[in-house]
Amino acid sequence: MKHHKSFRKFGREKNERKAFVRGLLVNLVRHGRIETTLARAKEIRPFVERLVTLAKEDSVARRRLVASRIMNQEDETAKLFKDYAVKYKDVSGGYTRILKLPTRVSDSSERAVIEFV
Repeated sequence: MKHHKSFRKFGREKNERKAFVRGLLVNLVRHGRIETTLARAKEIRPFVERLVTLAKEDSVARRRLVASRIMNQEDETAKLFKDYAVKYKDVSGGYTRILKLPTRVSDSSERAVIEFV
């Protein structure tokens, strides 16, 4: 039974899924918006929200924590702390938005754009 299982598996093993989600996070931070499937966008939203919340307090410990969660990408870590944390300093959540797009022609999967507000 699937009681209290609140994450999507995407047909991958645990380590593959973890790397997959981290890759989506890095791309979202790098580009500011990505086009993906609706399920993937909904899955990465809470992770992005937590990263921005962590980045609001600029300390060595927070920088190391954020860097470890996005695969030690130095440019993206700096961007989170310099751009996004400053932009959302007075906002308490809701840093991202998901916009639905028309379904994909090849397999009719629901597409979406996830972007920073």
